[in-house]
Amino acid sequence: MSGAAPSAADVDRLIAAAVAVRQRAYAPASGFQVGAAVLTPDGAVHVGCNVENASYGLTVCAERHAVAAAVAAGARAIVAVAIVTGLDEPARPCGACRQVLAEFGASMPVVLVGNGGRRVVTDLATLLPEPFTFDRLR
Repeated sequence: MSGAAPSAADVDRLIAAAVAVRQRAYAPASGFQVGAAVLTPDGAVHVGCNVENASYGLTVCAERHAVAAAVAAGARAIVAVAIVTGLDEPARPCGACRQVLAEFGASMPVVLVGNGGRRVVTDLATLLPEPFTFDRLR
């Protein structure tokens, strides 16, 4: 699967995984639960949910948790991400998450899902056109 766009079935798997993990989010302050799932070149799906903290700066977003899970499993590239929230208009990833995602695939498809399954499909290059990455430092 490396280099290929994710199939419709892969996108459906990502969304289902992000929907499921969103239910596990820890969001006692905001009530804003987010689930994310990333797809690696070998077809594996890794998930993450947001985890809030009373010291707000220590809160970690779902997207970064999903990336960390993929890295912990040995991944060094991500080919797509799905992000699920409970908003009518699907939420975009924050700047920090865009930067972390770019480290593993600067042009990956980004599937955003809101209430009722409303989908917005974009790509990371659109959301973060000039990422700061190690490749650019060389």
